[in-house]
Order: sequence, then C-alpha cells, then structure tokens
Amino acid sequence: MLLPVLVFARGDEITWRDARELVVEGQGWVQTAAPWARLPAAAEGVVRDAVWGLSRHSAGVAIRFVSDSPSLHARWTLTNPELAMAHMPATGVSGLDLYARTYEGWRWVASGQPRALENTSTLINELPPGTREYLLYLPLYNGVESLQLGIPPGSRLEPAAERPKEHTAPLVFYGTSITQGACASRPGMAHTAILGRRFDRPVINLGFSGNGTLDIELAEFLGELDAAVYILDCLPNLRADKVTERTAPFVRRLRELRPTTPILLVEDRTYANDIWRATSRARNETSRAAFRAAYEELINEGVQHLSYLEGAALLGNDGEATVDSSHPTDLGFMRQADAFHPAIAALLP
Repeated sequence: MLLPVLVFARGDEITWRDARELVVEGQGWVQTAAPWARLPAAAEGVVRDAVWGLSRHSAGVAIRFVSDSPSLHARWTLTNPELAMAHMPATGVSGLDLYARTYEGWRWVASGQPRALENTSTLINELPPGTREYLLYLPLYNGVESLQLGIPPGSRLEPAAERPKEHTAPLVFYGTSITQGACASRPGMAHTAILGRRFDRPVINLGFSGNGTLDIELAEFLGELDAAVYILDCLPNLRADKVTERTAPFVRRLRELRPTTPILLVEDRTYANDIWRATSRARNETSRAAFRAAYEELINEGVQHLSYLEGAALLGNDGEATVDSSHPTDLGFMRQADAFHPAIAALLP
C-alpha cells in the first residue's frame, strides 16, 4: 500500500518535494553526519581521514518513488564545485540517473546533467500516461547537500512500496575507486548499480577511491549491516604484502560479527594494457597469489560461507574496457556485472 503524499513546497509551476521523504536506499546507517553520506557519524575519527572524506560522496545512494506525472524534474545542490574529472564525465561524478520499472525490468529513463553547485534539471518530459516506480541514483564522486524532485501540479509523487521481504537485505560492496564507480558515464552504470537492478535488491556501496585497503575498522562497520552478501573487492589498492597482512584478519572479524552471511572475495582485475607492462602483470600475479593463499588459509580453518571470484575475466581480454588501463568504462562495468552475477547468485537464498 502506498503512503499518502506529504506537504510540498510550490514554485515556478512545479511542485517540489524533498527526496528524503521518499524511499532512500544505499545508506546503511540512519545517523550520518551529512544527509546523503555513506558511513555513520560514529565513524568520524575511527576510520582514516581519507575514508571519512570519501564517505561524504553519495555513491550508491538511490531514491525509489512512484509517480503518475507526465514530466519529472530535479534540483540538487552539490558539495564540491569540481563537477568532473579528467577521465570521468560530470554526469557520472556529479549527476543524477533515473530508471523506471517495466515488465522487462529496470529501464533507463534520463540523466540529470550538472552545470554548477546548484542545479535544476528537467529529467524528462512527455512521459506516457500511467503510474510507474522510479529509481534515481545520486552522484558517484561528489556529495549532495540537498535534493528535491518536482512534478506539475495535480500529479502524484509518493514513496515506493516496500520491497518484498526476500529482497530487502542489501548487497554490500567494500572496495576501491572501481567499486565507488570510476569511471562510469552516469551513476546507474557502475557495476554495483547494474547488479542491484538485476537482483532487484538495495545496494550499499562502500567503495573508497584509493582507500579500499581492508582496514579492520571497516570490518566493524560492515558487521553492523544486515547484508544479503558481503563483496570484498580491495585488491586494486593493496600490494601482496598488505594482502597477506590484512585479508585473513578482516574476514575473521567480519565472520565473528556475522557468522552466516556469505562473503565473496574478489580478485584484482587484469590491467587492460598489461601485455605491454611487465610491472602490472607482476603486481596482479603476486597480489592474487597472496589473496588465494589467504582464502585457502581461511577455508582450512573452517571458515564457512566464503567464496572466491577470480579477476582475470572481469574486464574481458580485448583491452577495450577501461579509460586508463585500470578504471572501467561503461563497457567494462557491464562486463564486471556479468562476471559478478553468477558468483553472487550462487550465494543468495
């Protein structure tokens, strides 16, 4: 049953509503230091400063709502005036991304293109008649101070219905810049988001650019989340010695906190131009060997519900799936989603 429409603010022939009055997914904690942050306020001073700063980015946070409006509008205020990066467009770094549920699954509708710290955008006009469920992704590499959705007067904009009980537990990803979403062209094209739509589950994205290093403090916070599956994808930020030092203690602690939740360990992807770079090949080989050894050590200890995904096929083998040999394009993220999909599906009830 849908909830009643709450109070709106009016202006410019558009009825605006605060997005926080709708269904918010992708935030594992209610008590956050910023409206759209990804770690709890209690993490400040506990996690490293770099992780805390990156947690203010809204990667993976999404809004689910229902509307019968013929047009949808958005206005959002960002925290960082740097809207894009040299290798990642503004639509992915600072933009919004809208999907609608159809009989064939979630389908892309439109993106909100950022042009300044404060943005107002008509996401789409002339929608066909009907009431639909929508999913709106927030920026991957910027913070959001405020977000409002707008419809013409007389249309409806309401929170989406609760997900079925068997689909409420989120997929929880912990990793690096790739997990955070670099370098997707828009937020819905990160592999974490693609997988969320495929499995029709919430996703919590705890990717921290350059800082997915299996910090034991993060094991404590992950353990607070009632996840369907934990996906640990930190090798791109770890060399072999740190892999050996940190993998087993992190998994042991997470397993103590969550005795039965499946944990998927993900190897590093192969660099797209590693055929030309012996150093890159060697790093992959040594970090993967250390990771596999840690996995086997844990299995031999009797750690249950632990799985392993090899990294060689994550981006394909044609060298065409990245912007810089490391970070995926949309093609790369789609390939990663294809590789992750069967490994995660095998772990879901």
